[in-house]
Amino acid sequence: MNADRSVSIIIPVYNIERDLLTRCVESVVSQDYKNLEIILVDDGSTDGSGKVCDELAFIYGKNEAVGDPRDIKVIHKPNGGSSSARNAGIEASTGAYIGFVDCDDYVDTGFVSLMISAIERFDVPMAQISRDEIDADGRRLPDVCIPPKTEKVVTGEEQMRELLMHRGDCSFCTRLTDRRLFDGLKFPEGKLNEDFLLMIRMLPSVEKYVILPDQAYHVYYRIGSNSRSGDKEVFRTVFMDIVDNSDTAMKLVEERYPALKEEAARFAFRQRLDYLLHIPVGMMNKDNEFYRNVVKYLRKNTGSMICNRYLTGKNKLYLLLLSVAPKQVRQIHKKIRGID
Repeated sequence: MNADRSVSIIIPVYNIERDLLTRCVESVVSQDYKNLEIILVDDGSTDGSGKVCDELAFIYGKNEAVGDPRDIKVIHKPNGGSSSARNAGIEASTGAYIGFVDCDDYVDTGFVSLMISAIERFDVPMAQISRDEIDADGRRLPDVCIPPKTEKVVTGEEQMRELLMHRGDCSFCTRLTDRRLFDGLKFPEGKLNEDFLLMIRMLPSVEKYVILPDQAYHVYYRIGSNSRSGDKEVFRTVFMDIVDNSDTAMKLVEERYPALKEEAARFAFRQRLDYLLHIPVGMMNKDNEFYRNVVKYLRKNTGSMICNRYLTGKNKLYLLLLSVAPKQVRQIHKKIRGID
């Protein structure tokens, strides 16, 4: 286990409202854990967010001679996306453990100390805190990831299964990670669903880690952020990325976790179902190679789909119908709310 307990918290910043960025930074500055480095990565903001980063670093950083000043760094870089900003933050960091907070989210004062304490007590390289979800009106939303009732130690294989069953939390914002686990690994740039892809690549190196019940990370659903867009008519490339990532997961399972083969197949079907239920009907044509390959996959693997014990009856019905008449099913689906 890493004897060094220094922590770097990386906050990627891009065109964020001043009040939200201030709330985020203040929540990290207010941590009761003292051995802390904060890195703000301005990812080519065009709205003055970079200047706000500099102002906040001046107010709360070591150049301020009052209170308990924090070590705050600001990086200004050309826009490259959240993965690029995170990778730049990792490269500039010095902490033995690395965490992330999205610039529109915020954390409780014990966010870091709770996880460091668990890392020490359970002798693990990673700890995950629980989270809650807050909408733009300040109302709490249903939990996306259900917190455990008590501290829970899981193996890398157990976490892989939870992710394949759409139950686990793959976010790097809700965890502290021994920086050595990042050796040879980066967030994939130019992609969404990047946390999932990096997490499954990292899990084979994680013998076990601990999940805490404390909901100390607060996800703020701001309309317009990368993963929280409210425009249902805009097709987001994340629905293509999740299909590609399911194929990566399948290969990893075949190599490292063969006992999870059926769960991985279920995951691949569900991700393709999600894609087909979001792609605009106008993009469902013979010139769209990605779309054609998704439909071809369903038709080729119909037997495996029907026999998969982890797919619900409704999943199978949708998948079968979409494999036969995808455009017509999509038009009907507009009148139907939700899937299991």
